[in-house]
Amino acid sequence: MQSTSSTIALPVGVTLDRYIMRQQRDFPFATGELSQLLRDIALAGKIINREINKAGLIDVTGALGSNNVQGECQQKLDVIANIRFIRALKNGGEVCAIISEEDEEIIYTDNDHAKYVVAMDPLDGSSNIDVNVSIGTIFSIYRRVTPIGTRATLDDFLQGGRKQVAAGYILYGSSTMLVYTTGHGVSGFTYDHSLGEFFLSQAQINSPADGSIYSCNDGNYNEYPENIRHYLETSRRQGYTGRYIGSLVADFHRNLIKGGIYLYPPIPKAPTGKLRLLYECAPLAFIAEQAGGRATDGFRDILDIEPSELHQRTPLYIGATKMVEALLETV
Repeated sequence: MQSTSSTIALPVGVTLDRYIMRQQRDFPFATGELSQLLRDIALAGKIINREINKAGLIDVTGALGSNNVQGECQQKLDVIANIRFIRALKNGGEVCAIISEEDEEIIYTDNDHAKYVVAMDPLDGSSNIDVNVSIGTIFSIYRRVTPIGTRATLDDFLQGGRKQVAAGYILYGSSTMLVYTTGHGVSGFTYDHSLGEFFLSQAQINSPADGSIYSCNDGNYNEYPENIRHYLETSRRQGYTGRYIGSLVADFHRNLIKGGIYLYPPIPKAPTGKLRLLYECAPLAFIAEQAGGRATDGFRDILDIEPSELHQRTPLYIGATKMVEALLETV
């Protein structure tokens, strides 16, 4: 459920930097490192925003011709975004290690005295670039559990979603938005290109408890488990609206604001689900819960799943609390 904060609400229009400085007292370890890390992520987001906005003018669209660790065809912008974010996090000095959808192993930054690790999907939905559809970045931040000054290990990443100290996403759409939480509610910032700044546009995002939008890949309907097909049939009889962009961040953001549920059930070719736990599902689940929503794999809350590997997959049902609970009643 949504956390409460004793912090005085800041007005819409304040810059991200000023917001972070004013909110720093709410951070679990308020010594400035997490604040700087969030700024580093925002900087990388500005750079990716620039690359995306000129994608039609330079040769950065389309497939690269190679596959990532997931066996998925890499897009040129996938690689560009991965490089930009890794570089920003290395140069910022607050991260000792990174995991990315695009890399099989842990990425070490040579900042062994840093306190944090980051899990990220640098560019989710990048295959939609060629048709000018919204895409996004997802990130999750953990405080390391291994001793400061040593090399990070798997244990630093496999802590479970409830150990996240911050999580967020950047949506590159009709406007570019940064949405994040540090466990004290969810705030949204909109990027002003003319000033090169993110400005607070939604001080406390409270997701509707119920909704009438469902988002899933209808092409997989016949392969969905029987209870999921039943839920979808019931939703259609009730007059719910199907909305599916195919970019996880965009679908999630719409439902977060308007009220809806996103579904990615297991199917025969992905029996454990398709979406990755550490850098897709867990960060979005953290945001959903902080905004008053819920996220589950059909049996457990996503944040209660104990991860066992870096690229672990899971089914995902996330969104308005009443809609998720109605789905769980069909299990």
